[in-house]
Amino acid sequence: MKNIVLKAAAVASVLAMTAAPAMADDWLNTVKRSVASKQTYPRTAQMRGEEGTAKVKVYVSSSGKVERTELVATSGSSALDREAEAVFSRMGNLPAPPSGTSSVVLPLTWKLL
Repeated sequence: MKNIVLKAAAVASVLAMTAAPAMADDWLNTVKRSVASKQTYPRTAQMRGEEGTAKVKVYVSSSGKVERTELVATSGSSALDREAEAVFSRMGNLPAPPSGTSSVVLPLTWKLL
């Protein structure tokens, strides 16, 4: 009987380990969609033909509040870099991270069509 309980516990822990990354992936995809819905293309950058990808590290509390942001890779455009950080001030709260307080690096891309 003890052996069956140990095997069941091992299976449960494996399932929990595979569920956690899936929940984290779902959360990250939701965050990316939320950011994209608020992201704008600065008019000055458009007029100058500026394109690029900035990377922003976002620190999120366990309740989903954006605690702070940090530009970790520039887009090459000061206007796009400013927008990369400003977008989070327009967002309000993000969904609560599945593992509590979290930080994530998000790429924000601007491309003229």
